[in-house]
Amino acid sequence: MDRLASMQVFIKAVETGSISAAAELLNLSSQLAGKQLRALEDGLGIKLLNRTTRRQSLTDSGRIFYEHAKNILAEMEAAEALIAETRSIPRGRLRISAPITFGSHALAPELPEYLKQHPEVSLDLSLTNRTVDLVEEGFDVAFRTGELPDSRLLARGLSPLRLVLCAAPAYLKSAEKLNRPEDLQRHECLVFSHTSLRTQWSFEGPHGLVSVPITGRFSTDSGEALRAAAVAGMGVLLQPHELVVREIEAGRLVRLLPDYEPPARPLHALYAPDRRMTPKLRSFIDFALKKFGAG
Repeated sequence: MDRLASMQVFIKAVETGSISAAAELLNLSSQLAGKQLRALEDGLGIKLLNRTTRRQSLTDSGRIFYEHAKNILAEMEAAEALIAETRSIPRGRLRISAPITFGSHALAPELPEYLKQHPEVSLDLSLTNRTVDLVEEGFDVAFRTGELPDSRLLARGLSPLRLVLCAAPAYLKSAEKLNRPEDLQRHECLVFSHTSLRTQWSFEGPHGLVSVPITGRFSTDSGEALRAAAVAGMGVLLQPHELVVREIEAGRLVRLLPDYEPPARPLHALYAPDRRMTPKLRSFIDFALKKFGAG
């Protein structure tokens, strides 16, 4: 029996709440996971989990063993990372968090190149607009847009995200003229509810910065949903260039107010200062700087 593999099944079963969930996470069959757990209990001569068809719970011995086993596996992972570092070969799984629009339309298309360059690395990309906790949730690196609050994380600045103001020809045909930012107050604006863009839009124009309060009957935290609404003629859209460029090239959306440029949104790659700079993390940070660096 592979004692470390059986310990991993046990730990994941405790953390996920079931053997079947642990098996899925570890890419094992439920039968094999259950067999490994039983073999672990037999080898130790104790019962680790009380199991019924409805629930499971740790025994007193299982609770003690869980804490020690978790530390043992953490030490093993640290030792493996250290060996990999001394060999200077990027390898292992790298967990990445990114905003949905940037992750889908800018980052994901570049990842095949990174994987080709580093065949011993696997990537786990999580797309979400919420602010993840890198340490608590186990991410190696996270991309974030907007101004950064004071943080214990290390940040590498990337090229800011360009925003584009646009709308469908069908909407513009029946809407009032839009000649300057202030005219947006008489338009149906499609509201991105995740950031400050939900209440006002800003533009750099011939006479400096102009900020305009906006309103709209449709709001969502999904850039893709806003793009679909804009193409359907529901209103005016302000979203990153990567999200709308194909629609503009195809004529389904039209760029507006070319003399007024929306300020770009800052973009950073973040990682924890106490996270060991393994070859896989270093190689990915370097790759991100090459692809999305500020210059």
